[in-house]
Amino acid sequence: MAIKFNAKSKEFHLYNKEISYIIKILDNNELGNLYYGKRIHHKESFSYLFEGGMRPLAAYVFEGDTFFSLQHTRQEYPSYGTTDFRYPAFEIKQENGSKITNFQFQSYNIFQGKKKLEQLPATYVENEKEAQTLEIILYDDLISTRLVLSYTIYEDFPIITRNAKFIYKGEDKVTLTKAMSCSIDLPDYDYEMVHLSGAWSRERHIRNKKLDHGVQSIYSLRGTSSAEHNPFIALKRPSTTEFEGEVYGFSLVYSGNFLGEVLVDTHDTSRIMLGIHPSMFEWILNKDESFQTPEVVMAYSDKGINGMSQAYHKLYRTRLARGYWRDKARPILINNWEATTFDFDEEIILNIAETASELGIELFVLDDGWFGSRNNDKAGLGDWYVNTKKFPDGIVGLSKKIENMGMKFGLWFEPEMVNKDSDLYRAHPDWIIHTPNRTASHCRNQYTLDFSRKEIVNYIYNAMSKVFREASISYVKWDMNRYMTECYSVSTIAENQGKVMHEYILGVYALYERLTSEFPHILFESCSSGGARFDPGILYYAPQGWTSDDTDAVERMKIQYGTSYVYPISCMGAHVSEVPNQQVFRITPLETRANVAYFGAFGYELDLNHLSEEERTIVKKQVKFMKENRELIQKGTFYRLISPFENKLNSWMVVSEDKSEAIVGYYKILNTANEGFKRIKLQGLDENKKYYINNNKEESFFGDELMFAGIPVRSEDFCEHGGDFTSAIYHLNEINN
Repeated sequence: MAIKFNAKSKEFHLYNKEISYIIKILDNNELGNLYYGKRIHHKESFSYLFEGGMRPLAAYVFEGDTFFSLQHTRQEYPSYGTTDFRYPAFEIKQENGSKITNFQFQSYNIFQGKKKLEQLPATYVENEKEAQTLEIILYDDLISTRLVLSYTIYEDFPIITRNAKFIYKGEDKVTLTKAMSCSIDLPDYDYEMVHLSGAWSRERHIRNKKLDHGVQSIYSLRGTSSAEHNPFIALKRPSTTEFEGEVYGFSLVYSGNFLGEVLVDTHDTSRIMLGIHPSMFEWILNKDESFQTPEVVMAYSDKGINGMSQAYHKLYRTRLARGYWRDKARPILINNWEATTFDFDEEIILNIAETASELGIELFVLDDGWFGSRNNDKAGLGDWYVNTKKFPDGIVGLSKKIENMGMKFGLWFEPEMVNKDSDLYRAHPDWIIHTPNRTASHCRNQYTLDFSRKEIVNYIYNAMSKVFREASISYVKWDMNRYMTECYSVSTIAENQGKVMHEYILGVYALYERLTSEFPHILFESCSSGGARFDPGILYYAPQGWTSDDTDAVERMKIQYGTSYVYPISCMGAHVSEVPNQQVFRITPLETRANVAYFGAFGYELDLNHLSEEERTIVKKQVKFMKENRELIQKGTFYRLISPFENKLNSWMVVSEDKSEAIVGYYKILNTANEGFKRIKLQGLDENKKYYINNNKEESFFGDELMFAGIPVRSEDFCEHGGDFTSAIYHLNEINN
């Protein structure tokens, strides 16, 4: 790992054993990009990679020169209007109305380690030798503004992180109207754009589209990262597969409005930008004030999409997720929501908990409906005190009763929301986000609290922390069940309304930071109507998230498969629920429901007392299997083998770091009449090691034959002998001589 500066050619070269990234200080003292991709040798000059020359209709930077035009130059963080007519990475509106800027190179810093971002989540290092950071400082003399571009390269990951910071030093003010986190220009457009899109209950489905001239984009203007588009873009070569070929990934560590776009100009250059959406964003900077963009994590792989995903998985699991629970085996939980919805009392809850304890489940989670006057979704949100009609001994008494059964206790909150039928709203009707003299839209009969206001965040912190201090709480499910409308803060002056959406997210982060710091042993799981805020920003505070409200095993294959493009399976909340499934009404075998959910943060979402004795025995075996294998599943290397988006099958596997053990999931979505024979070709094993499968010591296999010849799939391997929605688990163990 190194960052080197070639003083004579004015070039920065960031490289490790896998990747290189080369920046050049251009003749006008702005920054250009010469190369990003597979590691190349360092040398004293890469200037041959700079391309220029006369083109019709081009505007040129220097009088009398017809070689250097920004319109045809690959840049690092471009502006608009000074010979480049493409979309810019930033815009600054000045007091005279101009948006023209001229940020020129001033200095640079190279240092070991990585700085923490102000008020924002970001990847980190535990030892400064893990990474090296380059800060490039640019300055615009006319508007007295400094721009700091930060690049961190990790030693052991094909990863570069980027962010930008604006600092105003003038006497008047300037207004940021756009501030993307990164921009990079690639020299061609022979790529397919990959992104994750969907909607409630079908989040993060994989979408591919061939790049073409013009703009291809994804976005959210919903106040969250959204179920519709995840803040992630990848560019892959058309020939790239899961295990071969070149791919670039761009992931935004942020939980609010965002824009990701790829602009292909008519000279075939691709410009990729990712950051806060400029719509609804306007940030005034007065003297000595600054604005920090969120971080973008760029991953490069020449070993296919799996290579990119595995880089994200390990980085996000070990250097984005934090705290007590980062590396600990996650408890197997039971959540009462699908069993009871709002219709429960203490007796019902304790009956479910008692059965869960008998089956070996470790954590009981009490979902929505325990507080205030919350007997349906029309009342009670915001009143975070126990409903004593349901729980006469309070949450304190209930948590003790659960713990006396040998389980931990968890609780559901939706801290960012309020019902009008609540004590909180009656006391503070002006605390919701709404525009004066206009109708406030509702969703699920609820309204969004204005988390851009510190007094509201403080109130919610006091209410939640009081419950945490008094009761024995080991887990919190943090829900957020609506998007933001009529965005306006009644406590904010007119010129600062463009800050509200970003300050709202900063308020969410601030509350998370206070609670996770004060109560480090509580496991936080994020939720937003399922997966509507499943992003790297939240993963910094909550090491697992509710992947989707859709708990159907077949639908979950696609959701978990797509989610794994960026996110480690350790952060995917995945539960076994009842059948017929409440979302799609499908009936799937109990074994298949578990076989899908094993590859995530495992739990149950049903009334165990409604199961037959045979089914309870199966559940007991599932719990035992997960306890024995969760360390492998949580910390192993994950491989996607067969895509459910392209087949009537699905398969994936996880391999231990030392390659001594692996678990393979194979799923038959729909059966086929008189179908041919199937084999699963595995990945990631040691070619020279020998393995047993499912503890069958009558036959052993070398790693190379399992990967290159494969495992024959037989009907007897499957639950219920291989009909629709059936599945098989193959557990591989190295033979120790």
